[in-house]
Amino acid sequence: MQGADKTTIDRRNILRYTGAAAGTSGILALAGCVGGDDATDGDDDDDETDREFPEEITVTLSQFPDTIDPLDHITGDYFDVYDHIYEPLFDFEPGEGIFPRVVEDWEPQGDGTTHVQLRDDVVFHNGEELTAEDVAWTINRTVDPDMGVASPIGTFGLGSIEGAEAVDDLTVSISYGAAPGLAEFEFGNYARALNRDWAIENHDAEDDAISGADAEDFNGTGPYEVVDFTSGEEIVLERFDDYWGEEPPFETVTFNASGESSSRVAALETGESDLTINILPEDVATVQEADDVEIRNVTSFRNIFCPMKNTVAPFDSQEFRQAMNYAVDNEEIVETVLSGFGEARGQPVAPGINGFNPDIEPYEQDIGRAESLVEDSGYGGMEIELTAPQGRYLNDAAIGETMADMIDQLDNVSCEANIVDFGVVSDANQAGVDPDEIEHPFYMIGWGTITGDTDYGVQGFFTIPDNESRTFDDEELSDAILESQQIEDLDERRQALEEVNQLAHEKAPFVFLHTQESIYGINDVIQWDPREDETVYLWEME
Repeated sequence: MQGADKTTIDRRNILRYTGAAAGTSGILALAGCVGGDDATDGDDDDDETDREFPEEITVTLSQFPDTIDPLDHITGDYFDVYDHIYEPLFDFEPGEGIFPRVVEDWEPQGDGTTHVQLRDDVVFHNGEELTAEDVAWTINRTVDPDMGVASPIGTFGLGSIEGAEAVDDLTVSISYGAAPGLAEFEFGNYARALNRDWAIENHDAEDDAISGADAEDFNGTGPYEVVDFTSGEEIVLERFDDYWGEEPPFETVTFNASGESSSRVAALETGESDLTINILPEDVATVQEADDVEIRNVTSFRNIFCPMKNTVAPFDSQEFRQAMNYAVDNEEIVETVLSGFGEARGQPVAPGINGFNPDIEPYEQDIGRAESLVEDSGYGGMEIELTAPQGRYLNDAAIGETMADMIDQLDNVSCEANIVDFGVVSDANQAGVDPDEIEHPFYMIGWGTITGDTDYGVQGFFTIPDNESRTFDDEELSDAILESQQIEDLDERRQALEEVNQLAHEKAPFVFLHTQESIYGINDVIQWDPREDETVYLWEME
């Protein structure tokens, strides 16, 4: 691949330290291959069928975007839709690194910058040519809140990126404050390009958002353009005739969503949907027994956990946060609520991620110890609320309710679950640690460490400088992460990240839960292998 031999860190070593083998361990060993003899990869020669590959596909998600801005939420369902319209600048393969896409070549300059060379044949859906100014502006609006057209996702995913500028019409200089290899994983995963003039024109200053409600309001460079849009319900795409790359496999694509797994499964059974995400364990058999569809699953890079914002009581006490971890029986949740489709975890990242610490065990439920720690914290008798989403993660609402019941068993803490739409949780995660802005200090969320490096799993949550959306305020933990970002020696940096995970375990900024399995239902004519990073790219199907 172009650019592969031009980084200052050898790419083969990067592959080694990012842990390419995560997809076959952990949960699969626990849950087994859910399809057994019935599940296939879509090319079973023994299953003869006269059905042809479809010209149209309907994808049913668990939540639906309500914005035209692809950088409004850092949410998998949103990216599953918008990557087909706006498309990433690089192709990222979990465990392998980044590859050319809209970007043809890239080269670190040795001075804290990398020069990125764009293709010369890329146009937006409105007919304007993609330029380096567009890419630089898009990166800058993500990392600089004073740009005037702010990106609500803040620095999540681009933690070490400091800015970008156009060198010429097709060359972008990206500056960063970390080792070049770490920066490459960041901009390689999260760099997108908006048309600068379009974004400014569609910016609603009153709501501080890029807004629009019609199909023609969208404007990306991706293989599909929007032809119909009903905010919060459905979006219909068609092939973009002037797309620079290979023709995508489907003529028409419809994305819709349902927060209920049973509804997603029903749509699959009746042929109303060709692909559904987040099939619940209890619905797997239903899909397997249906005609013309099947289950495909993969161990994800996503950990599920519950942040506790430590700038408000009672979560400002480490003893209280630890007590919440000892109150919850993760193994019981995995076995009963998830039917084994998960693995208890005691640190921010999953196995196979660079810096995962194999010596850290999950917290084990110990009611007596939890009650004692609550008393030590001085917060005995507290009433707390756990905010959990409905339909975003495997059995998320049921997990939230079970967790709340477990905590409520403590003699000196009362806890109730508040089940909400995922948007509420996402907003809580971005709200930062300003006590005046915190509405939900204790909530459930999932995070997929798609870069393969612990930094992505911790920096957005824990680093303090220039990070208004952090969820935890602790200088020791923040400093440890920032120091690890500057280490270029791979073994030394891996050890530093293991220590970061150990520190996070002890400080308990989260109630650590589990690593999640990704379970999909799909039209069995379509050949497609799910990705560990949970991304759905239609152009990978055939």
